[in-house]
Amino acid sequence: MSVRMAKDIYIGEVLKNEEVQPQFFLMKIALPAAFGKPLPGQFVMIRIAGLAEPFLGRPISIYSFSSKKSSSEMELLFRVVGKGTQILAGLISGSQVEVHGPLGGSYKIFPEKENIVFIAGGIGVAPLSMLAQYFCQDAGVARSSLNFYVGAKTAKEIVGLDKLTELCGNMHLCTDDGTSGQKAFVTHAFQKDIKKYDPAKTAVYACGPRGMMKTLAGILGTTGFNCQVSLEERMACGTGACMGCAVAVRDKSGKAVYRRVCSDGPVFDLEDVIWE
Repeated sequence: MSVRMAKDIYIGEVLKNEEVQPQFFLMKIALPAAFGKPLPGQFVMIRIAGLAEPFLGRPISIYSFSSKKSSSEMELLFRVVGKGTQILAGLISGSQVEVHGPLGGSYKIFPEKENIVFIAGGIGVAPLSMLAQYFCQDAGVARSSLNFYVGAKTAKEIVGLDKLTELCGNMHLCTDDGTSGQKAFVTHAFQKDIKKYDPAKTAVYACGPRGMMKTLAGILGTTGFNCQVSLEERMACGTGACMGCAVAVRDKSGKAVYRRVCSDGPVFDLEDVIWE
């Protein structure tokens, strides 16, 4: 059973919660039909319903979403990184969760581009998988146009490959230690292929650790590629009230300003983010 509590806050029911790799979990949640259809790049704040500690929800990117007349189902792919996500990892089928969302902005979609390139590091694969699904199923882009670069430290930290292989015609797998795919950083794998892509005919999307995205910014530089990134930052409220997730970016005049990842993002143009 799932019910709505207040504006954009819903009580959902955990349908399944399984460990797909050590410390990586895939949770499916039933939600009321009133839950708005999320756009690629958006996220939710989730916490256990009725539990006093932790009081604040945890921000998790939406991995997939489907809706029917009377209900909706959402999948969240997350990694255990602290107390809050450890508690979520322990939930069983039938558990009640409080879901606030969908929150944040979304990726800008360019279905007319000949090549769509995704670059994911670690759990950054989650929002980009939903984006790839959108290109295939909603925008009608051919699988052959989708190029997905997946990177992780080791094979045990690679998740979501089955879904990506179905969606994308061109998969590029990398691990730092060479236990799966190329022994390379995912940014370096993309850099080796960069001449395959015409900047005017290519859209690039990325999500991963800050170090990975800083490296990507250096690679793309002034090449003319349009690249959007989804930032991963600690959040408290999820709505922009607390300013706890502010990051430095350049505005249209080039001036450094602070923007909130939760409400102004989490998606930004790569060239606007100040990575130092």
